Amino acid sequence: MFESLSQPLTKIFSGLSRRGRLSEQNMEEGLGEVRAALLEADVHFRVAKDLIERVKTKALGEKVLESVSAGQMLVKLFHDELVEMMTDAGEPFVFERGRPTVILLAGLQGAGKTTTASKLAVHLRDDRHRKPLLVAADIQRPAAVEQLKQLGQAQDVPVFHEAGLPPEALAERALAEAGRLGCDTVIVDTAGRLHIDDDLMDELQRIVERVRPDTTLLVCDAMTGQDAVRSAGAFKERLALDGLILTKLDGDSRGGAALSVRHVTGAPVRFVGVGEKVGDLQPFHADRLVGRILGMGDVVSLVEKAQDVIDEKAAEQQMERMLSDQFTLEDMLGQLKAVRKMGSMKDLMGHLPGMPEGAAEQVDEKQVDRSQAVLLSMTPAERKRPGVIDLSRKRRIAKGSGTSVKAVDGLLKQFSGMQKMMKQLQKGGLMSRLASKLMPGMGGGMPDMSEMMAEQATGGSPAEVRRTVSTDQRRKSRKAERQRKRKQRRRR
Repeated sequence: MFESLSQPLTKIFSGLSRRGRLSEQNMEEGLGEVRAALLEADVHFRVAKDLIERVKTKALGEKVLESVSAGQMLVKLFHDELVEMMTDAGEPFVFERGRPTVILLAGLQGAGKTTTASKLAVHLRDDRHRKPLLVAADIQRPAAVEQLKQLGQAQDVPVFHEAGLPPEALAERALAEAGRLGCDTVIVDTAGRLHIDDDLMDELQRIVERVRPDTTLLVCDAMTGQDAVRSAGAFKERLALDGLILTKLDGDSRGGAALSVRHVTGAPVRFVGVGEKVGDLQPFHADRLVGRILGMGDVVSLVEKAQDVIDEKAAEQQMERMLSDQFTLEDMLGQLKAVRKMGSMKDLMGHLPGMPEGAAEQVDEKQVDRSQAVLLSMTPAERKRPGVIDLSRKRRIAKGSGTSVKAVDGLLKQFSGMQKMMKQLQKGGLMSRLASKLMPGMGGGMPDMSEMMAEQATGGSPAEVRRTVSTDQRRKSRKAERQRKRKQRRRR
């Protein structure tokens, strides 16, 4: 996500950081490069210009040039300005009492209104404890009504539609149906067009006059870049928008629409669609998005994803087994399944700060699936006591998983490396400290799982992971060696 924007920005800021103290001249050059990167990423020219001017004014005003870490200070200024530019403190919804709250979804054809309507209904039901009713008021697109009915049925959300009625009458009838069903929120899925025209706006305005929606949200396809920004601006001129939903953000490698649409339209982004699953419609957090764009990662969202899929009690048990040197392949299988539930490896790595450039491109998504297949082909007894796996068993496991004996050996070697690393951490007391910090919160499953993610994604060996986590131990070792040599010299 946003690769064509985040990669050049990270490279530019890294270059500025290496220069140490900046002069006004090379800061101008750096800001010029940032402006060019923004424009190439399809950011609106007015947004790029205003952003650069504000950062420059603040940089000079705060005497960034006198700072030893001028590059980092500029990153912070860009971060703060982008967050401020994209943030809106207001609530996305104002729920009414005594009558159903009406939410109207508008947008062009193909933006994803119908699927977004079902995802929004699930979000309101599960996260906001509402009882939604979906209204199939898109009678222009063939099969739109049937699509919404199927989506509603799959998610156990009621859908209202009456054939032969115009959209405004459908929406009005839906209010009465909501009262009968005891629904407190009505989500109206309206028709779109290939472009904005009078027919589209007239239809929307008739619906608005008839049901007076409490919240009107515009659904935009982020992958269309400046077209999304232009269409959002045109809708804003004709319709009172309370917010925007950017869909297909996971496919937007440039990021121009996400950065521009708030500034150009004045309407805040309320939700973003980052995948096809129901849970992939997420509330918009400007600071998290900007952090990912500037290479700072988004650990908060990663932790939230982990909390959704990790069973805290099971994770605590895993940590206890790790502390007592009882971690098995069964635990490893559980962690792989949890990682898979959290999404693609490439996406998860995008949430981690400080990932080297191009690391996500080295991700082998199928590696986790292969490892999981190997583990599932083992018997429970073999997963608990991998020492019993001889060549004959390896052949059976390889055949059952559709892999090779070499792949089985590789996974067993990886597991053995993890066990050795845990023993080293236990000797240094690091495992106990990690447990004391993480057990009250996430149950302690995260440290080992993040190692698994990095190892599975980049192909790093356990030895490489050990080298990363045991820096403190190596330092102590070198110090002890120096002391030993000094004592030897004194004896001589």
